[in-house]
Amino acid sequence: MGPRDTIGNWHHAVRTARGWRRGALAFAAGAMSNLAMAPFFLAPILFLTLPVLVWLIDDAASRSGSARETVRAAGLAGWWFGFGYFLLGLFWIGEAFLVEADTFGWLLPFAVTLMPAGLALFWAAAAACASLVWRPGFQRLLALALALAAAEWLRGHVLTGFPWNVLGYALTWPVVLMQSAGLVGIYGLTLIAVPVFAAPLVMAADTERGPLRRKAGWRALAVVGVPLVVLAAYGAARLATAPTGAVEGVRLRIVQPSVPQREKWRPDKQAAIFQDHLALSEVDASGKQDSLAGVTHVLWPEAAMPFLPLEHPEALAAIGAMLPDGTSLLTGALRREANEAAAHPFRAYNSLMVFNDSGVLQSVYDKTHLVPFGEYLPWQAVLEAIGLQQLTRLRGGFTEGATPRPLLAVPGLPSVGGLICYEAIFPGVGAASAARPGVLVNVTNDGWFGNTTGPRQHFHQARVRAVEEGLPLLRAANNGISAVVDSSGRVLVMLGINVRGSLDSILPAAHSRPPYAVLGDVIFLVLGLFVAATLSFFHRRDRSC
Repeated sequence: MGPRDTIGNWHHAVRTARGWRRGALAFAAGAMSNLAMAPFFLAPILFLTLPVLVWLIDDAASRSGSARETVRAAGLAGWWFGFGYFLLGLFWIGEAFLVEADTFGWLLPFAVTLMPAGLALFWAAAAACASLVWRPGFQRLLALALALAAAEWLRGHVLTGFPWNVLGYALTWPVVLMQSAGLVGIYGLTLIAVPVFAAPLVMAADTERGPLRRKAGWRALAVVGVPLVVLAAYGAARLATAPTGAVEGVRLRIVQPSVPQREKWRPDKQAAIFQDHLALSEVDASGKQDSLAGVTHVLWPEAAMPFLPLEHPEALAAIGAMLPDGTSLLTGALRREANEAAAHPFRAYNSLMVFNDSGVLQSVYDKTHLVPFGEYLPWQAVLEAIGLQQLTRLRGGFTEGATPRPLLAVPGLPSVGGLICYEAIFPGVGAASAARPGVLVNVTNDGWFGNTTGPRQHFHQARVRAVEEGLPLLRAANNGISAVVDSSGRVLVMLGINVRGSLDSILPAAHSRPPYAVLGDVIFLVLGLFVAATLSFFHRRDRSC
C-alpha cells in the first residue's frame, strides 16, 4: 500500500464516520493540534490534523439535507475539534483551583471543561459559517481560513477576550518565522496557517490518478512553500538588520524567588517573602553577594510583596536601604484607594510600581486587562451575594486601570510599557498604550499553574509581543520563566520554572517599528478582505460556467 492509498483510506474513514466516531475523530485531531504550540513546536502535526476538520465539513456539505442540517453538522464538527484543542491546551488552568483546594477544588472539573467548551463555540461558528460557502477545490480551504481567522480574532476580543494559543502561533517557531508576527500579526498568521497546513493532504485526496495528480502535487507544494518562503525571507531580512547593541548605562537585575503559591498570601510568611526578595536582589546570577554594585535597575515579579507596600513605611525604608544611589526598583505590587461612595470602602489595583533609591514611589501603572474569575467576577455584586468569590478572594475584586495604558517614566530607561501577567497574551500592545514605549516590562506570577505547559506558552506569547512591537522585553516571574528578550524575540538570559535566583543583563536596543506595530489589525482586515474577494470571484466564476 503506497502513500496515495493511505491518504485515500484515511480520507474515506473520516468522511464516512458517523455517530460518536465522528465527534471522537474531531476531538482527537483538535487535541493533537496542541503539539504545534509551545513548548513542543511540532507544527507539522497540523498537516495531519487540519485535513480532518476539512473532510468532516466536506461530509456535512455533501449530505442531501437542508442547509440548516449542513450548518449544524459542520458546526458540530468544528465544536468537537475546538473542544479537543482547548481542553488539552488549557488543562493547566485546573492547577489554580488546587492551590486552595479546600475552597476552590470543587470548581476544578467545571473550570477545565466549561471554559474549553465555551471557547470551542468560536470554532463551531467558524466551521458552520465556512460550510455556507463551501465549494469543491482549494477555495474551501480559503473559506475555512477566513472563518477560523475571524473566529480567533473574535475570541481575542469578545467578553474581554482570551487569545491563548491562537492557531497562528504555529507559524512563530523557529525565530526566523517568529518575525512574521511583526509583519501580519498573529491573526494574519492564522489566515495563512490554515491553507498552508491543510492543503497537502486535502489536495492529494481530491485528485484522481494520472496527470492531474502531478499537477495537484505542484499546486500543493506552491500553497505550502510560497507562503513559508516569503515569511522566512522576511524573517531573515528582519534578523539581518536587528540591532546588536545595548542601551548605554543600563545594567539589569531580575529576581525570581519561586515562592510556592500556597505560601504566597499566608500572613505568617509575609515578612520572610519580603526579606527573600531583598536578599536575592543583592546576589548576582552566580550567587555571589555584590550588594547591587553596578546594577541600575532591579525587577521584581507581579505582586512581589504579599501586602500593600504603600501602607507599610518600614517596607519602603527597607527598599531604599537596599538600593544604591541612582538605582531604581520596578516591582509588581498591590495598592488601594478610598472608595467611600461604593459598596466596598476601597478600590484595589494590581500595579507595576517604580521606587527610587529612597524607597519613594516614582511612577505607577495599574493593570487594565483583568483576569475574569481570577481578579474579578462578572456581575461581581450579584455573585458575591450568593457566596462566590474569585481566586484572589478579594471582596469587590480588582479595579481596571486607566486606558490607554500610561507609560512609566523610569530614570535611565526608555519609556516603559507595563504588561502585568496575562496582558502579555494580547496583541497590539503599542496600540493600547498612550505612545510607543521603548521597552516592555512583563511582571507575572505563573506559580498558580505549576510545572505545566501553561507557563511555557505564556512566555512564548510574551516573546511574540516583543517581535510584533520591535521592542525588547524584560520579564520577571515569581515562579514561571524570567528572561530578557531582544526585539527579535531572541532570549538573552533566562531562569526556568521552579528556579530560584537572579539574572543580570544588559538592555537590548529597540528595533525599527515593524508593519504590525504601525498598522495593527488593519493588516489582518486587508488580508481578510482579499481572501473574501478571491472567494467571491471563484463563486461568480463557478456560477457563470
